[in-house]
Amino acid sequence: MEHKTNPDFLLGDLLKRVSRSFYLTMRVLPKAQRVPISLAYLLARAADTIADTPLVPSPRRLELLLSFREQVNGPMREETLREIENALTQQQTNSHERELLQMLTPAVGLLSELTEADRAKVCEVVTTLTRGMEMDLTRFPPENAGKLDALQNAAELDRYIYLVAGCVGEFWTKLNVAHVPALRHWNVEAMSACGIRYGKALQMTNVLRDCPKDLRIGRCYMPREILSECGLTPEDLLKPENTSRARPMLGKLMRVTLGHYEEAERYIVAIPRHCVRLRLACMWPVLIGLATLRELAANPRWLDPACPSVISQRKCNGILALSLPAAASNAAIRAWMRRGRQSVIEAIGH
Repeated sequence: MEHKTNPDFLLGDLLKRVSRSFYLTMRVLPKAQRVPISLAYLLARAADTIADTPLVPSPRRLELLLSFREQVNGPMREETLREIENALTQQQTNSHERELLQMLTPAVGLLSELTEADRAKVCEVVTTLTRGMEMDLTRFPPENAGKLDALQNAAELDRYIYLVAGCVGEFWTKLNVAHVPALRHWNVEAMSACGIRYGKALQMTNVLRDCPKDLRIGRCYMPREILSECGLTPEDLLKPENTSRARPMLGKLMRVTLGHYEEAERYIVAIPRHCVRLRLACMWPVLIGLATLRELAANPRWLDPACPSVISQRKCNGILALSLPAAASNAAIRAWMRRGRQSVIEAIGH
């Protein structure tokens, strides 16, 4: 077990097992940024596993989530982390998430190996992310309750996507400015706001893509206010045959999302061209996100959980390959992302 508690395993093999495509982004970053960002992701992933274990009642998950947040902010108590592990490990059907829960103590312990400034940033972003998870557990009915609730308005949705993703763009900006001399000229406040929009673009894509699945566990992130404007109720979205009726609502939310993607483009081209690794790390999620949004816009069965809007591994690999020669060119990046946004507009028909 000792080899599994060292940083190389936790931020290498374990991160790869639980992070899917995010691991690719981490590997391209320089080590100075990679370690705190990877640890922040690993801790957030652990918190997400705590919040999303359906066999454990929601009130108990909330209690464990808040307890985990306390441990991240310190001082760490091993017995508390073991209690969380014992309460959830046997309820996990995913072997990688089970392994992650078994590594809570060494993962939280890695915080002590960061500089004080980096540790503060990691604790802040993990705390904010867990507030988004807390909102899920308190705002919506339990997954197996057979009930459905929806966010009330666009402001509530915007607040939610800040908590679960926008804050990551803010964290990413502050951490990279601290570690990359070429970014020291950045206005941190202005670029953090831009980074927040970057994170919101990705999360809005997730919200729209995952809508059919989320509806079936009682969570409708499509605001009632916007649904009502389009003559819909949250319950209407449970019927795949209502996909065409829901397209005006989808169009409204996609236009908001594309506005966030414009800011994501601005964020990427603000990175000096010689910082190719950092550019790639920022480009990949955006390019994949835009391609996913286009698939979603063109999906005639968007509301059918049996017809998910995903891009193929082949297309994903193509994006990664083509991004390498484009990364150093602002014109190439702008043209690519402009085409991506235009393809979404054409597919949605608005």
